[in-house]
Amino acid sequence: MQIVVLAGGVGGSRFVRGVLAAYPGARVTVVGNTADDITLHGLRICPDLDTMTYALGGAIDPERGWGLADEGWRVMEELRAHAAEPTWFNLGDRDIATHLIRTQMLAAGYPLSEVTRALTQRWWGTDSPVTLLPMSDDRVETHVVVADDDAPGGRRAVHFQEFWVRLHAAPRVLEVVQVGIEEARPAPGVLEALAAADLVLVAPSNPVVSIGPVLATPGVRDAVRATSAPVVGFSGILSGRPVLGMADKLLPAIGVEVDAAAVGLHYGSRQADGVLDRWVVDSDDAAALARLRDGGLEALAHPLLMTDPETTAAFIRAGVSPDPDDGRALAS
Repeated sequence: MQIVVLAGGVGGSRFVRGVLAAYPGARVTVVGNTADDITLHGLRICPDLDTMTYALGGAIDPERGWGLADEGWRVMEELRAHAAEPTWFNLGDRDIATHLIRTQMLAAGYPLSEVTRALTQRWWGTDSPVTLLPMSDDRVETHVVVADDDAPGGRRAVHFQEFWVRLHAAPRVLEVVQVGIEEARPAPGVLEALAAADLVLVAPSNPVVSIGPVLATPGVRDAVRATSAPVVGFSGILSGRPVLGMADKLLPAIGVEVDAAAVGLHYGSRQADGVLDRWVVDSDDAAALARLRDGGLEALAHPLLMTDPETTAAFIRAGVSPDPDDGRALAS
């Protein structure tokens, strides 16, 4: 079975571990968001790709949900001692090795997809059932335009990482911009994986800055709409709040309510102009099903908390094949 997952970082990696538990023996291609990428201290950092790599390699820090376990911080301590900004973005000593290798390979002319393959092989080996592809080899960066009374016009743009890490998502968001997205092209293998898929899953990642850039990469949305595979999405908004991250601060900026039904309708049905065949919401949001169905989107409710891979696997299987005998199963 060939499965494609569109995903971000922390929540996306937990979801993919559930996919692997739900479908043992499947080949899984993860199309990862790279619009969170940033260059700091001369190093090219890909937070979502690295989180996926470390998590599936069993090396993620379980408390933070990002970065490496058994990490040291001597380099950051020295950078702070030198007042070498920015010091608001923590880079662990072991993690820096990843960024050094990536930066060197990129400088040598290797595309990001080849760099990512080399880095995942270090953590997963060469026989992993998972292939991690960046959405694009081209540089795309999410910038957030925030309200700032001290800036000209009362607004200023900051990189998404600065908004999230340094500013703690506190300023009011006026606009979200993916710089470079119009010129970007899907990384090698992305469109081919979607065309060959038996099942496409949209992870419960941030719909604005994780899944949004993946679908906005020219050619990807069309490929999702054209695939013969069923496309099932899972809500990361539970009871009107994001389980992880700051989607509640970003959704209003693109005109979408912080609501499971609103996000599902934002993605839309493939029967209209959207990308989904089915949208799965949490059981506590079951009242949203009528609104979703009225909007032309098949929907169902199931508990969606990703407490462990087995629990995640259970809701993935339920979302894809809620009852194999009722005629609603989308994939086997």
